[in-house]
Amino acid sequence: MTTLGNTIAAEFAKLLTTRLWWILALVLFGYIGLLAGGLAALFAGISSGAISPDAAGSSGSGGLPDFGTLPPLIYSFASSVGYVFPVLIGALATTGEFRHQTLTPTFLASPRRGQVLGAKVIALFVVGAVFGIVALAASVGLGAPVMNAFDVDPLLTDSATWALIARTVLAMGLWAIIGVGLGVLVPNQVASIVIVLAFTQFVEPLLRLAASFLEVTARIGNFLPGAASDALVGASVFTMASPTGGAAAALDWWQGGLVLLAYALVATLGGYFASWKRDVT
Repeated sequence: MTTLGNTIAAEFAKLLTTRLWWILALVLFGYIGLLAGGLAALFAGISSGAISPDAAGSSGSGGLPDFGTLPPLIYSFASSVGYVFPVLIGALATTGEFRHQTLTPTFLASPRRGQVLGAKVIALFVVGAVFGIVALAASVGLGAPVMNAFDVDPLLTDSATWALIARTVLAMGLWAIIGVGLGVLVPNQVASIVIVLAFTQFVEPLLRLAASFLEVTARIGNFLPGAASDALVGASVFTMASPTGGAAAALDWWQGGLVLLAYALVATLGGYFASWKRDVT
């Protein structure tokens, strides 16, 4: 009987022998680096007076991050914007099993299907955490020197900054598990990708924006997966853009983590009973 360790190693081998993971990692680094570096220059330049607010299309400095809140905001781009990448890698790693019919030899080698899914969850959590490190390399690695160039303290000696960095890695790992669960729930690869992109890029941002106008609805909106992830990390551009400032019944970081973990568990367990236990050909 195949051990859990061997099954985990097999899941890593399946993923790492393809180009998918490093291509997504490169795109993630470039995407987050562009956003973090560009907005760090814009906000730090305005805050320090090097850039005129009028030249940046603003009538004043109101609502702009101050020196104390800007670094966490820039660093949090790694998760608040980049979380779609671990979701995609998790979903693609799972739906690829159905599409290329690799589940048949996998289940023949490891008949315990729950163990196989558990191994995939563990492997993708690690990959998601690595994606978090890549995203942070972009947001912190590019954002910090840009802010420093405008005499804005990047707060890299602050323990709160490193706590935010650690929670970002955790959040990205949990997002990868959510991707695995979605891939099991919706085995069709095209449909799964469409759902990921539509929900993360359009549906949830609109729901969060609509919910943020009233304190009552903002309390409900705090339990959306993206809002829970932002609460876990502790900073987000969506909080700054919220009409209420994101202050309405905001979840603590550990509460956001539990909510995000609940989404991951529900999606994975639901997929296990919905499709993973079915016969495969």
